[in-house]
Amino acid sequence: MDVAVAAATAAFAAWSATPIKERVQIFFRYRALLERNIDELAALITEEHGKIQSEAEAEVLKAIELIEFACSLPQIVTGEVLEVSRGVECRTERHPIGVVASIVPFNFPSMVPHWTIPNALALGNCMVLKPSELVPLSAGRIAELLTEAGLPAGVFNVVHGGQVVVEAICDHPGIAGVTFVGSTRVAKLVYRRGTASLKRVLALGGAKNHLFVLPDANPDMTSSNVVASMSGCTGQRCMAGSVMLAVSETDHIVRRIVEHARAVVPGHTLGPVISLEAMQRIERYIGEAEAAGATVLLDGRNTKVPGREGGFWIGPTILDHVRPDMSIAQEEVFGPVLAIVRAPDVDQALAIENASPYGNAAAVFTESGGAARYVTDRASAGMVGVNVGVPVPREPFSFGGWNESRFGVGDITGRGSIEFWTQAKKTTTKWNPQAGANWMS
Repeated sequence: MDVAVAAATAAFAAWSATPIKERVQIFFRYRALLERNIDELAALITEEHGKIQSEAEAEVLKAIELIEFACSLPQIVTGEVLEVSRGVECRTERHPIGVVASIVPFNFPSMVPHWTIPNALALGNCMVLKPSELVPLSAGRIAELLTEAGLPAGVFNVVHGGQVVVEAICDHPGIAGVTFVGSTRVAKLVYRRGTASLKRVLALGGAKNHLFVLPDANPDMTSSNVVASMSGCTGQRCMAGSVMLAVSETDHIVRRIVEHARAVVPGHTLGPVISLEAMQRIERYIGEAEAAGATVLLDGRNTKVPGREGGFWIGPTILDHVRPDMSIAQEEVFGPVLAIVRAPDVDQALAIENASPYGNAAAVFTESGGAARYVTDRASAGMVGVNVGVPVPREPFSFGGWNESRFGVGDITGRGSIEFWTQAKKTTTKWNPQAGANWMS
């Protein structure tokens, strides 16, 4: 860790002094390298994580989109100039904060690192990346391709490890800012420890995303979107819709959801979960809910994939008549599991959603614009979808939740990240000795 921070510190003076239009040229070349090597990069994600090929490729494509935004930064961070008094000019400019660190999770080995790498580096910072110890391969390849694109030595560094490295990042006096993506429990620890060391910290935590399904929702569109939200990436994403709030008479939509979920094929259109411990934890949530009175409409436990019998497989699982007080309705399961909670009306559904400590995402399925607006205005979430099961903002719009899904100020991507990665310098200039005398003279 000390060696990586020293390398980043040594590189910072020259890198931060390089004009931003020159810095982003490296990312133009890097984008081309990702595009050229997408098959290899996707295969690497599948090897270390288990994602199916289409999801791995989509992850790399999202990384490319994030890089494209970074390439546009020279047109966004232009600063401001104004003659504030006769002969007196004020100017604001954005400057990098120094050496920064990014701690990233296992579920997106390529995409989530690119939430921070392009913007932080293009804005003039140097970085230490700490990938999850469960998926160490993509980070190394990212570093190699950045070097091939022309990034100077020391600007980007990778340090592998677990808790010891995370604590070293939070404590290191040479690191000015830290981002974290992971569970809420660890996000709180990182935020408290990093800010105690007087660092900027933005820590994204877990989620319990609610999908409001109203009786007038289009059955086919709703069912396909709900299943994609709960089972895409095997449910191992902070934007997964894991609780469906079935408002009033929605049995016809529930039946279509079960039909769509049955068509998901583990080993073909659904990958494994990350570990044996994860599989056992998910199965425990299902078993506890069933024992507490939930109805299992579709059971993904004991799933076997021919030729991959040793894999950590959980098939799509749907439980109906889940009570809001059950653990499966309150805690992040991080698997392809949908808990259906019945609500007689929209206000009671909103009360259930608002009671969650999390606030990452929510979505409403309806054909009524008024009902959609009613829910989006009142849902306690930073990202909301209307007839969209995974409402991830596309660039330049920023990614970030509310409540216990985010600790710190601002968002981690898009325009919302610029304030985090930079600090404003304000310059006031007067060259004209005849300028009118006032309090600024």
